[in-house]
Amino acid sequence: MSKLSKNWITEGLIDFEYKKYQLLAYLQETDKSFKAIKLYPPLGELIEHHRNLNAFKSGKRHLSDMFPKALESVDFKKKKLNYQSQSDDSEMMKEIHLITDFAIEKIQDQIYEGRAIYDFVEDHIAFEPVGILPIYTKEGFVFLTREKRSDIHAFRYQSSLLQIAGERFRSISLWLVGIFQRTLVRTLEALKLELIREIKELPNPAAWRMHSKQDFPIEETLLPISKRLLLQHVSK
Repeated sequence: MSKLSKNWITEGLIDFEYKKYQLLAYLQETDKSFKAIKLYPPLGELIEHHRNLNAFKSGKRHLSDMFPKALESVDFKKKKLNYQSQSDDSEMMKEIHLITDFAIEKIQDQIYEGRAIYDFVEDHIAFEPVGILPIYTKEGFVFLTREKRSDIHAFRYQSSLLQIAGERFRSISLWLVGIFQRTLVRTLEALKLELIREIKELPNPAAWRMHSKQDFPIEETLLPISKRLLLQHVSK
């Protein structure tokens, strides 16, 4: 899927009709992804674009930061490159404001659509522990299963704290351990014990099952949603 640059409004030709065409072409691609129930990365990108546009409109982000900059001089003593922003012209500013207002509304509509699909998918997902949960749940396993499929996607997860701009956030990392076939003998509990024997640094891990009642895409939809659900549970 084609991407829209973070500073797409100020890059290239600054003309309302051209930028409108550029945005609508991008939104057409995101719409195709949503119709295929592929939420990420399009939904995350749309939210970021919407946030940037609103920050610019409210004056929290300077327009000069969004423009490409030309190299003006080199300060050899300070080992520094000096750049000059290529923004000026009141007519150009009017075009940019027109583009911004148009884009905010269109992107917001697409975000509503993406969130409706997200809610629909989440309503068709069951998230529950496998066996007895230990006190420590910051790392362990997630077993992803889908209705009418015998395959189990087993992931290992780890939760950690990040500090950004003085604030602390909890993040989740997921990586695939393997894809296994579910049988009468290999239940989720049996698979958990099997992985404990193989991965000895996790003697008593937490394990969760995320079961999708429909055959949604794994990489673009189920995994991102499972991260959010997992984050909610391990942060309690």
